[in-house]
Amino acid sequence: MSNEVKATENKTFAIIANKDLINASLTEDVQGLNLTFPKVKVPSGGATAFEIDTGDSENPEMVKELRCVIIVNQPAFSLFKEAYNGESRLPDCYSSDGKIGVGDPGGDCAKCPFNQFGPDGTKRCKNKRALYLVFENQLFPSVLLLPTGSLQNFTKYAQANLFKQRKLSQVVTKITLKKATNKTGIPFSQAVFTFERMLSDDEKKKFTGLSDFVKEYAKSHVPQSQADDDIPFVDTETGEVIKPL
Repeated sequence: MSNEVKATENKTFAIIANKDLINASLTEDVQGLNLTFPKVKVPSGGATAFEIDTGDSENPEMVKELRCVIIVNQPAFSLFKEAYNGESRLPDCYSSDGKIGVGDPGGDCAKCPFNQFGPDGTKRCKNKRALYLVFENQLFPSVLLLPTGSLQNFTKYAQANLFKQRKLSQVVTKITLKKATNKTGIPFSQAVFTFERMLSDDEKKKFTGLSDFVKEYAKSHVPQSQADDDIPFVDTETGEVIKPL
């Protein structure tokens, strides 16, 4: 690899992975505001373009692939007890570690009846995963709620990197979408993960501070509302109806 290419790579992500710059921005420009990270949405119906939040709900950015660093990833369990009525609201119960639920009913996720598969092969608690992504030329990370239909692909990708002693927060990942169909023939959009390269030593050092910052944010953050969730009582990945309470 030429020195010119190495220099380009170093500049690509290291220039934005700057915790001090983020803290300065929080202090000077948005002090007292309740900030949320921009969202990246996986579409329904088998579409193959991501929807990226631009701050203008009427004009999101549509992209075919995401080239990013997965700085933090964690479980994102959520339970909505009532059908969606058009209002954006937070889950009745959620968990950001996949172990302890917060809210109603709360408690041990492994023992919760809403987190058990029923006779129809579905469960009321949606077990998604929150991926906090750092893009080129973007100061703050974005959050992608990975649907259950993409969890297997992500698990295989994370496992492959683990076997090669690569942390996801230290590699550049490309994420694309492909159209898949469930056993009943209903199409859905499935994420595909590809390793691109390792971060340089300089990039890794600067990402360490940013990773700590995001982890603190993610501890108490609920990255979804019911408006972001699947159609109430219908699993859009399997097409099966989930019976209401």
